[in-house]
Amino acid sequence: MDNEKQYLFDKPKNIQRILYLLYTCCALLVVLDFVIHRHVYHSWENLPAFYPIYGFVGCVILVVVASWMRSFLMRPEDYYGPVEELDNSKIEIVDVSDGHAKEANNNNKGDRNVDA
Repeated sequence: MDNEKQYLFDKPKNIQRILYLLYTCCALLVVLDFVIHRHVYHSWENLPAFYPIYGFVGCVILVVVASWMRSFLMRPEDYYGPVEELDNSKIEIVDVSDGHAKEANNNNKGDRNVDA
């Protein structure tokens, strides 16, 4: 188990690096908003950092509306019927180590044997 393959996001240090890269890109885009000339259609688009603020407010509104919708769209846990408990007496372990599967003798009512 010691030689498990390590992936990029397994190390917290790599996650921190990616977050710092994301923060740097966001800050760079806000700074460029003051430098780059834009052709705007509405006067409020000339406000400093209009698009980052617009995006943030849009995301906040989406979250608020989604949490409001949850109040009337959410269904109870047993909406589709009661949850049946797993009956361990019907589980049979089949040994297939010899290459030939043994017949399972759990022919309960409603079972479908497609190999027969």
